[in-house]
Amino acid sequence: MIEEAEDFLSKAHQLQEKLVMYRHHLHAIPELDLSLPRTAAYVKEVLESMGFEPTLVGESGLMVTIGGQHAGKVLLLRADMDGLPIQEETDLSFASLNGNMHACGHDLHTSMLLGAAEILKANEGQLHGTVKLMFQPGEETLHGAKMMLESGILDNPKVDAAMMLHVLTGMPIPIGQFVVPEAGGAISASSDWFEIIIRGRGAHGAMPEAAVDPLNVAAHLHLALQGILSREISPIDNAVLTIGVMEGGSTNNVIPDTARLKGSVRTFNTALRDNMEARIRDISAGIGETFQAKMDVIYTRGCPEVKTDSGLNQQMRTSIANTFGAGSYIGITELVPGGKLMGSEDFAFVSQAVPSTTVFLNAGNTEEGYGYPVHHPKTMFSDEVLYKGAAAYAAFARDWLDSNR
Repeated sequence: MIEEAEDFLSKAHQLQEKLVMYRHHLHAIPELDLSLPRTAAYVKEVLESMGFEPTLVGESGLMVTIGGQHAGKVLLLRADMDGLPIQEETDLSFASLNGNMHACGHDLHTSMLLGAAEILKANEGQLHGTVKLMFQPGEETLHGAKMMLESGILDNPKVDAAMMLHVLTGMPIPIGQFVVPEAGGAISASSDWFEIIIRGRGAHGAMPEAAVDPLNVAAHLHLALQGILSREISPIDNAVLTIGVMEGGSTNNVIPDTARLKGSVRTFNTALRDNMEARIRDISAGIGETFQAKMDVIYTRGCPEVKTDSGLNQQMRTSIANTFGAGSYIGITELVPGGKLMGSEDFAFVSQAVPSTTVFLNAGNTEEGYGYPVHHPKTMFSDEVLYKGAAAYAAFARDWLDSNR
């Protein structure tokens, strides 16, 4: 197994120059949400050059299968392809000039999975089962994975397990270090949004008794909502409730008719997620009744928490160690206390449907000039990790299929 792992690593290393070309091209043309015409066309062209016949799945999503010559299970490997509406502020020679930016590393993910596709295609006859590759749009808006699931990505053939890779940057660990979950369970939070419209009654600022002041209601509501976290949730649970917008009024001597709050909620389990929504609605109604305002709560579910399977996590650790060496990874709890990330990831929809695992790969060390985190206009990622990501995808797929014949 170790000799085979080293062979996959060698093959990936030989592809490095090609992977850099893929990544630079994709980085320069970032597109948003589900509409990725140039990105999807490029990925399709590259896959076709390898001998694949990509299938369109929903809007801009692409899928290919590898193997199937020997009976076995089906493993899904996923890469996201969309960018962010951020004006890039790097001085890279291949920087985006279209007002969008690959500030989360999705250009690396896609390039790595293209590399894995070539490695696995060349070893197709050795696969004891089938590998399905999922090139996904719309991760940043949390639309893409759900759309591709609804379009049948997990069927024909039916997927038994799934894996995703995500790059990191601005981290105090070496470039090229992998980060792997230890135990199973949630590692990334659910993400929901809400908007509360407060309908009061406006009046002259000199006559507050004639008004139902929505700004006063907004202030009380903000404080009351924070009480959910401080007084209703156990300290050993995790949740975030952030108010990102408080707005209303247009001048200093007029009480307006309306005000609004907008916020987000993140949790790690379904019961707490449901309770957060219920309490936001209850508290909003109660505050409105207390101050005689009408309250409209618009609550939008984004994505659930990302779950990992302990058995798949163990296979990931074994595959990474066999491919790159025993010191090539750390556990996620060594990087993040508790092993949970408050950020959200729409691979969650896949992980809720089939057993799944996630591996992280550091592509930027803080002491080597990579001082900005993901989603920052100056964030950068090192090209040198591209072959490692490709090898990790491919090696895990082969090893898991071998172990689950």
